[in-house]
Amino acid sequence: MIDTYSGIGTIGLAASDRVSKIIGIEIVDSAVEDAIENAKLNGIDNADYYLGKAEEVMPKLVKEGVSADVVFVDPPRKGCHTQFLDSLIEVSPKKIVYISCNPSTLQRDMKYLERHDFKASEVTPVDLFPQTKHIEAVTVLEIQIYKIDESGT
Repeated sequence: MIDTYSGIGTIGLAASDRVSKIIGIEIVDSAVEDAIENAKLNGIDNADYYLGKAEEVMPKLVKEGVSADVVFVDPPRKGCHTQFLDSLIEVSPKKIVYISCNPSTLQRDMKYLERHDFKASEVTPVDLFPQTKHIEAVTVLEIQIYKIDESGT
C-alpha cells in the first residue's frame, strides 16, 4: 500500500495490519518524523516513509519497481500534479482511494484517471466542517479490465 500525502501516517498506520508494507510519501519533514515515531509507538514495523513531493518521489519509486494493490491519495486543495498522476497510473494499483477537500480538483483528477481506465466505484461525501461550504469526499477508483468475449467484442 502506498499512502501519498501521508502527513503523520494516520491512514497508512490504521491499515498496517491489513497490508504487507506501507510506503508513505510526505513533503513536510516534521510530519515524516512524526509518522516514523507514530509507527514505533504503535509497534508497526512494516512502514517506510519518504520525504519529498509526491510528484517527485512516486516516479522514483516506479523506476525502482515499486508496486501496490492500493494507493491512498490525500492531496492539498490544489489536487494532484500531472506528473504524480502519471506515476500513479504506472504503479497500476487495483484501487485508488482519493480523499479530497476540493470537489473541483477531485473532478479534474478523476477525469484524468478515467482516461487511463480507472473508474469511480464509490463516492462518499463527508461533512467535516458543518455550516461551512467545505466538504471532503472519499472516492474509490478501480482499474477497469476489458475482456474480449467469444464474439470478439
